[in-house]
Amino acid sequence: MDIREIQNLIKFVAKSGATEVKLEMGDIKITIKTTNENSNPEVTYFQQAPVAQAIPQAAPVAQAVAPAAPAVVDENAKYITIKSPIIGTFYRKPSPDKPVFAEVGSTIQKGDVLCVIEAMKLFNEIESEVSGKIVKILIDDMSPVEFDQPLFLVDPS
Repeated sequence: MDIREIQNLIKFVAKSGATEVKLEMGDIKITIKTTNENSNPEVTYFQQAPVAQAIPQAAPVAQAVAPAAPAVVDENAKYITIKSPIIGTFYRKPSPDKPVFAEVGSTIQKGDVLCVIEAMKLFNEIESEVSGKIVKILIDDMSPVEFDQPLFLVDPS
């Protein structure tokens, strides 16, 4: 296989929309990896920044909304945030045919299982470190989660 054939193969793979192609012919092994310019990779980044830090960095137009922001902080300040201890996929049920671990309004005790996070084919039960009532579930079922990403808001009173 000469360089012209390899270049044509690369162009063909890029146009086909495939992201990776491996080709073995005798003692020649070729791996072609491409990215499609028309599609964005499905990577989601979550970052929670305190509102007080986010406002100075915002554009002047966004600062007009600032008076409403402290009310949100004060409202959620009385709640405890339960965060993800690992990176993985968030599941609210132990299996598809079972009921969810916890709902909004559920009263939980310290040590109760709230969800499962799958990481590298291992299902890790996430237990509550506080007792209280679940006020809000901050992530959808079967969604990717990052380390230290907020999952639940709990009212400890």
